[in-house]
Amino acid sequence: MGLRFTVLASGSTGNATIVQGTEKTVMVDAGLSAKKLEELMRERGVAGHELDGLFVTHEHSDHIKGLGAFARKYELPIYANEATWAAMERHVGNIEAEKRVVMETGESMDFGPLRVQSYPISHDAAEPVGYTFEEHGEKLSLATDLGYVSERVKRQIIDSDVLVLESNHDTEMLRMGRYPWNIKRRILSDVGHLSNVAAGEALIELMTDRTKRVYLAHLSLDHNQMDLAMLTVNSILENHGIFYKQDEFPLRKTFYDRPTPWDEVRRK
Repeated sequence: MGLRFTVLASGSTGNATIVQGTEKTVMVDAGLSAKKLEELMRERGVAGHELDGLFVTHEHSDHIKGLGAFARKYELPIYANEATWAAMERHVGNIEAEKRVVMETGESMDFGPLRVQSYPISHDAAEPVGYTFEEHGEKLSLATDLGYVSERVKRQIIDSDVLVLESNHDTEMLRMGRYPWNIKRRILSDVGHLSNVAAGEALIELMTDRTKRVYLAHLSLDHNQMDLAMLTVNSILENHGIFYKQDEFPLRKTFYDRPTPWDEVRRK
């Protein structure tokens, strides 16, 4: 069995993903309570004591809500850059010095044959990052909480076997929604979140012959629907000559309240 993953939860109510290599298993973000994380992990047959570390993308509560409690319970090291550590320190509580690992933006770390690489993204946080995971020639990229997909981000995540990409909102649903205008403006900005259209347009450049599957992630409960996101993204791809047979359809769903099935990155 090679590189595989499950998105435990994705959305504004909490985010967490488990990535498992042949030797090491890690979690990216812990944005739900420790109890809820354990519950979701049980659904996928993995326990906290099996993890080798926790990686943090940024300090917003939907990414670190259960981080401190979970890390302390299972004595796990936490990996984040200096700016994120400073921003989240008062929220995660006491973490032993040896468990506080600084992984600067752009740095890579090896966990056996599993290589974890961080890269900078545009979001209204101290120093937000995305992550790529590579093992034995297989590549998984996680890219959410993006105001836009910069050229630098494209270089990091292009040619992934599997890509988890934000498709946060339908722009018209957001504009007509109940949020105050200052929040809408933030979401629509270059340090906000990717719309369905922005996700589709990014995929035109990101998808290559190597790309097997794309998961649409971090959908807004108030301003999006998964079927709408998938329809919008697929329509944009088709308008640019990218067609798939139904049984080869590469778009996959994530959920705010349940984990995705385990997915082996090498699987066609």
